[in-house]
This record gives sequence, C-alpha cells and structure tokens, in this order.
Amino acid sequence: MHLEALLPIAVDLTASLASTDRLQRLVDAVRAAIPCDAAAVLELIDDDLVPLAVHGLAPEVLGRRFSRREQPRLDLIVARGSPVRFPSDSRLPDPYDGLLLVNPDATRDVHACLGCPLVEGGEVIGVLTADALEPGAFDTLDEDFLEMLGALAGAALHTGRLIASLEAASRHHQQVATVLQRDAVLRDGGTEIIGTSEAIRRVQRDVDLVAPSDFAVLITGETGVGKELVARSVHQQSPRAQQPLIYVNCAALPESIVESELFGHVRGAYTGATADRAGKFEIADGGTLFLDELGELPLSVQPKLLRVLQEGEVQRVGADRLIRVDVRVVTATNRDLAKEVEAGRFRGDLFHRLNMYPIEVPPLRDRRPDISLLAGFFLDTYRRRLGLGPMRLNDEARCILVSADWPGNVRELDHTLGRAVLRASASVPRGAPVVIGAHHLHHDPRLTTDDLRGSANDAAVSPALVLQTTGKTLREVVDDTKRTLVRRAIAEHGGNWAAAARSLGLARGNMHHLARRLGLRD
Repeated sequence: MHLEALLPIAVDLTASLASTDRLQRLVDAVRAAIPCDAAAVLELIDDDLVPLAVHGLAPEVLGRRFSRREQPRLDLIVARGSPVRFPSDSRLPDPYDGLLLVNPDATRDVHACLGCPLVEGGEVIGVLTADALEPGAFDTLDEDFLEMLGALAGAALHTGRLIASLEAASRHHQQVATVLQRDAVLRDGGTEIIGTSEAIRRVQRDVDLVAPSDFAVLITGETGVGKELVARSVHQQSPRAQQPLIYVNCAALPESIVESELFGHVRGAYTGATADRAGKFEIADGGTLFLDELGELPLSVQPKLLRVLQEGEVQRVGADRLIRVDVRVVTATNRDLAKEVEAGRFRGDLFHRLNMYPIEVPPLRDRRPDISLLAGFFLDTYRRRLGLGPMRLNDEARCILVSADWPGNVRELDHTLGRAVLRASASVPRGAPVVIGAHHLHHDPRLTTDDLRGSANDAAVSPALVLQTTGKTLREVVDDTKRTLVRRAIAEHGGNWAAAARSLGLARGNMHHLARRLGLRD
C-alpha cells in the first residue's frame, strides 16, 4: 500500500476543521487507504468505546457504547496496542454483526476484520476498525503501514478532542457573557458593604471568614437589606473571584421551567425545546451560583438540587448522561426556612446542606448610624448617573432619614433618595449644587402633621416618631423630632456626646451646634 494514501490524514491535522468534520474526513481517508466496506473511529472513555464517526454501518451505531468486557475483539485491540487482523473463522463475537449496511443479514460467516489502536503520547485513546465482506481483504496490508495509519489517526483524534474542548469552552464563555450582560442591566456590580455600625461589621466579619472557603452560604434578612450585595462580596473575596457569579431569582421562575433553568435540557425534551441548552449550574462551572429567594423553590425540584450539591453532577432534562460541575452555591431568602421545614414546605436535608454557614443581614432600623453613609453613597451614584452638580442633604432631610423605620430597608432608602434627587434638581441650573430638603422627600412641601401621619411609608417617616403636634408647622415638627432623637442618643450613650453624635451620623461639632439651636444646651 502506498504511503501517499496517508497524506490526507496528515494534511487534515493542520487544517481548520470542526471536530465532527475532522473525524468524518478521517473515516473517509481510511476507506481510501484500505479496501473496506465499513469503517469506524471509536473513542476510549473509561472501559467503553464510543463511536464518533462511521461509514457503512447502521446509523444507530453512533448511539451505542461498546463495553470492553462485552466485546472481546475491541478489548484485544486496546490491550495489544498494535494492529490486529482477525481471521475470518475467528470465534470471537464481532461488535458489528448485523450492522453492516452492505449486508445487514450477515453474521459470523462473513468478512475480514481489522483493528488499529489509536495512540497519543504512548496511551491508547481510541480504536480504528475496518470491515470487508471479502475474507482476505486485509491480508496483504503492510504492518508498518498499519502502524503509521494508527499513529496518524490517533493524532487526528487527539486534535479533534482539543478542538472539541475549545469549542465547548467557547460556548461556555459565550453563555456566561450573555448571562452577565443581561444581569448587568439589572444591577450594578458593586461589592462594597457600606456601614460602620456594629451590626454591619458583624456581617463583614462573617464574609471575611467564610469567603475563602468553599462552604455553602445561606444569607437571610428582610426584603431590601442587601442580601445580594453580601453574596457578591462572598464571591469577590473567594478563590473563584475570576470565574462567573451567576444569579438566579427562584421567585421569578414558573415551576414548569425551574428544572430546565437550573439543570438545562436537550433538544426535544419537551414542547418548545428546539435546541440543547445549558442550565445555570453548567454556566457557573468553576464559579459561584447565587440562588436568590430560595424559599420560593418548588418542592418538586428540591431533591434534584440536593443531588447536585451532594454529587457535583447535573443531568439535563431529557438527557441520559451526567455532567460534572464544580460550583459553589450561595443562597438567600427572607423566609424563616426552619419554620418552612416544620410546615413541610421545604426539605430539611436541603436546608441543612445549604445552611452550612448562615449570615443574617440586619434591617436598616438596626443600623441607623449607617444611614448617613448610605445616603451619601446613593446621592453620589445619582449625581453621576444624572450628570448633576455637588449634592447634599440639609439638616431636616437628614433627620427624617435617620429617624425613619424603613420597612423596605436599604432598597427603600435608595428609591426615596432617587425621587428626592429628581425633585431637588428640577429647579437648579445644570451643574449647580443641589440641596435636598425635607420637602423633597414628600410629594407636597406644605404637608401638615396629619398628612405626615397618613403617608408615613411614602415619606419614609416612622409613625412612632411623629409627635402629637397638631397645628405646628413642618419645621416645628422636625425640630421636635430632632430633640427626641438627640436626647435618646445621649441617654443611650451615658451622656457621651461624641458617641451620641456618631450614632446619629453627625460630627461632634455639628452635634453641639444642633443641640444649642434646639435649646438642649447653652
């Protein structure tokens, strides 16, 4: 056999081809080099040989896996590590009996069989097989020629593997980019936890402690306290920081698609599944998956999530193979999951798996010293977003913000200030300083005390702090509220004015000035 017959295989090694095209061209080159009626390239995966490309065999061959234990001919090719020509009277069962298209009824009394191990780096990575109806079709083939054919075919298979890996990595990166771009529209990418109160410092210490580990983290707290920010901070301080953080809002997913969204699906798995699709676990491989609103996850999906956490494997809907994933899971909920477990609405084993390291984020009312810092952050964010000039709060507005109960927590504070910025900047020249007053926090600057009580949530003022001051002006109501807050802060800190000032978010000098204006000291 002329060595020129091997040239197409060698040329294809450097050609820009998709992995499937490369393997099919390899089979075509084998048919041109060897007089055969059927040929196949099989990849060795563990103890199974998996067909990648075939010619002259029934199409269903590509869906099979040939176990070495069940197929002694294939096992012999792998074990010997050199070309094997089986005699036509061999008693070893042929893996392709009844599968040759040229003679589908053929059984043991047929044909010549040839097998070449595909070797890369001294290791068998697959098998090349050829079958011919003529019993002596392979008798004249030179042994050196077959060795070279196996070496080139092995290199081609190895190259195909590398290309397939690169294609898979490229698809994965595209999926990650698509998800992250979509999420970037919905939220900024900040990870800084803002605040100096002891309550928020405890959260920061927890994040610093658990982030470098690979523990599952369960973040709890009321709506709007910043649970997602804590999750981003955990990811950013972890060894996975350079890998994706993928966000899933469990409450936004209809029960019918939760499984597909998390684990993916294959084409035809259900009506509308027109293509294979990776789930969020696959997309987050190597990184972190953040499951927000965990308490909304349907009971029907919880056992499958538990399996992924225990085994590190996902199975797409409609698929029969498992996919290994390396994902750190961080979850968040505003529900009491322990009570949900008692009520039978959440699996106890899943709860304990996810609750390996709990972090509770305090409500804003429990971290009042942080309100001024947060307000400054949000005001600067809106200043840059809207292209405005310098921005600050006046004393009345600051007092209202610090005294409010904030049932919507940090998110409510953010939105309240966003509305106030728009109102305050509407009457200010572009680029001029913007001062936000108490009336900018409300719809009507002439609000009476009764109006203030009736719209406490919209005005972000705690009803408990609205004094019995019927007939007073807004300024008088605000001053009364300030006196109450200052007296309470001084009492809570044992008469220490510096500590009281810090708790109110004021400089000590400003605190003394305010106290003198309110008649609390000479």
